[in-house]
Amino acid sequence: LGAGAPRAGGGYVYLRDAFGPMPAFLYGWTQLLVINTGGIAAVAITFASYSVDVAGASHVWIKPLAVSAIVLLSGVNAAGVRFGAWVQNAFTLLKLAALALLVGAGVWLFTHDVAHSPPPEGMGGAPEGSLVLAMGTALVAVLFAYGGWQHANNIAEEIKEPERRLPLALIIGVGIVVTVYVAANAAYLAALGPEGLAASTAPAADALRAAAGRWGGVAIALGVACSTFGILNVFIMAAPRIYQAMAADGLFFASVARLSPRTRTPTVGIWIQMVWAVLLALSGTYGQLLDWVVFGDWIFFGLIVATLFAYRGRGGPRAAFQVPAYPLLPGLFVAAAVFVVYSSVVSNPRNAIYGTLLIGAGIPAFLGWRRAAGSH
Repeated sequence: LGAGAPRAGGGYVYLRDAFGPMPAFLYGWTQLLVINTGGIAAVAITFASYSVDVAGASHVWIKPLAVSAIVLLSGVNAAGVRFGAWVQNAFTLLKLAALALLVGAGVWLFTHDVAHSPPPEGMGGAPEGSLVLAMGTALVAVLFAYGGWQHANNIAEEIKEPERRLPLALIIGVGIVVTVYVAANAAYLAALGPEGLAASTAPAADALRAAAGRWGGVAIALGVACSTFGILNVFIMAAPRIYQAMAADGLFFASVARLSPRTRTPTVGIWIQMVWAVLLALSGTYGQLLDWVVFGDWIFFGLIVATLFAYRGRGGPRAAFQVPAYPLLPGLFVAAAVFVVYSSVVSNPRNAIYGTLLIGAGIPAFLGWRRAAGSH
């Protein structure tokens, strides 16, 4: 999709071209209202929490530091995509260094034959149906950990030779992430054992403490702070291109569609996103909102990948890069998205109802914007 339609907005553009403006608008609406801005707030608070712990500062500094990080990175990305990319590269390297330290600790503990408690008994006692449902629910958090790759498509228009470079970046980048995260999970098991891992709420910190004592915990806290700062930068950098595409279609404020003549960035969209994310961070409501709509994120993921079938069926944009094993691989992705959404809804129907209402609130907003655009 990115190689065939390398335009600002990524998933919004694909949904609009394949299924019409309303699904595309609801995707952008949900990103701005909760998913991206709520993610910015949540990640900023996490960054600030680990940072004040490392510094030994009072927790009263968490929200001011979180807000400062959001404002700082919004300014960096408003100054140009190159500046945002520099920040991203630097903090990605720091994150990989922290993960390498973690994996090394796991290897050391494994080779030194550290004893662990036996696995908890009765793990296989759950009925098969409930186990499958539990796996689907657990996948929401797992897939969130692996998420972020889709943001590259939002800035495809600003990438040199996107038809060639974007597929390579996605394939190589996701491959590195899978390799590193599987190795990290092997390190958790080596350091903590199955029972310790199941009981831990911070396995990375616990694993390094087991290998290196208190300083191991400090090192991984620094790693988490660097990692979350980098993730925060991705969220702030990429999503305003969705709002830019919405505005260009007359479905958002016209000023959001205009690029800064100096930096060629959608600065108004960046500032709108910043203000709303700061308000969510200060209010503390982002956690509940994200719980409500996290299943909706995977509805849109499934729909975005399904646009590939629509593009191909109409003879739409085709690129030098073609999906291997088409239509099997995109079909499996859509099926996985359906499974995750179904599991989330069944496990917490109340959140699903609230989330549906929140997403559905975008319908009158869409009709209002379209009416306003038609009157001009």
